[in-house]
Amino acid sequence: MTLLLSRALRRLGRTRAWALPALIISFVFLTSWPLMVLAEPASNTITAPENYWWYFVVTAATVGYGDHFPVSATGHVVGAYVILGGIVTLTTLFTRVSVALDNAKGRRMKGLADTEVSGHLVIIGYTPGRTERLVDEYTAEGRTQVVLCAWEDVPEHPMPERDEVVFVRGDLTDEEVLRRAGVQRAARLLVDARDDNEALALTVAAMHVNPDVHAVVTLRDMSAARNLSYVDPDVSCVQWHSPRLVTEELEDPGISQVYADLMTYGGRNTYSAPLPAALGEVPFGRVQEGLGRTHAVTVIAVRRGGALLDPRWESTLSGDATLYYVGERRLTAEEIVTAVG
Repeated sequence: MTLLLSRALRRLGRTRAWALPALIISFVFLTSWPLMVLAEPASNTITAPENYWWYFVVTAATVGYGDHFPVSATGHVVGAYVILGGIVTLTTLFTRVSVALDNAKGRRMKGLADTEVSGHLVIIGYTPGRTERLVDEYTAEGRTQVVLCAWEDVPEHPMPERDEVVFVRGDLTDEEVLRRAGVQRAARLLVDARDDNEALALTVAAMHVNPDVHAVVTLRDMSAARNLSYVDPDVSCVQWHSPRLVTEELEDPGISQVYADLMTYGGRNTYSAPLPAALGEVPFGRVQEGLGRTHAVTVIAVRRGGALLDPRWESTLSGDATLYYVGERRLTAEEIVTAVG
């Protein structure tokens, strides 16, 4: 509400919305003062320049401290005129502020307002249900600045209850619309389009506005990533069907490449192996260090007694443990014993 009020007041300042209230109160002041001079006896100091402005302000505001007041019947009529003028002025002013607030809220709901945030995330494209989930996951760790850009077929803000989400609507390939969303000031950009061809067009438009933004693009067919690399080799492409990976890539750039390497034949893969009984009881740190030094292997988890663990360095493992590790190939039991023992 405070943000809407400040925007409305700035909009009033840029227009002539103040003109009528200012004209009314100025007219009442300039006409009431000489009338009061004519109505009041010379002994009444209310008409002195240093006093009348104060009397006018407190009377027009209907506060009426009573330190200065008219004593004649005609002066009372002039005082009533000042009160009426103040009421009319305030009513006109409040009406115009209310209209400005309604207009600002309406423009915000319809996605027509300019954004003033920076260092934020811009999501280009809206899919009911999916986009809400992406916003929930992205903001779960305290990130709150999100601008959602949707095509014109989304008539109003789809998440009006989310104050941290600003809505912008229009032609998403139009530079003016992207600048209204603050793409030029954004730290992160997510292109979540309706198809891969649209994703390419939207990425080109957005990267033109801000070539330095960390851009993540969701694709149905990952082979289209080659075309996006022509736009910018640093654009991160993520499978459209993996929304969790999308938010991870936004928060931790490059993590999608790690996952892709793990899931691609010829890269580093994940394997499992029972801890050889010949080792007996052994600290987990010794297993991790030995396999890492000898075979460049990283143990990422241990299953023991049916439970999957992320053990501490000093935890003790025995023959009922199964190791899950990342490496270039599968290790034999003898290789594990040699490396750890």
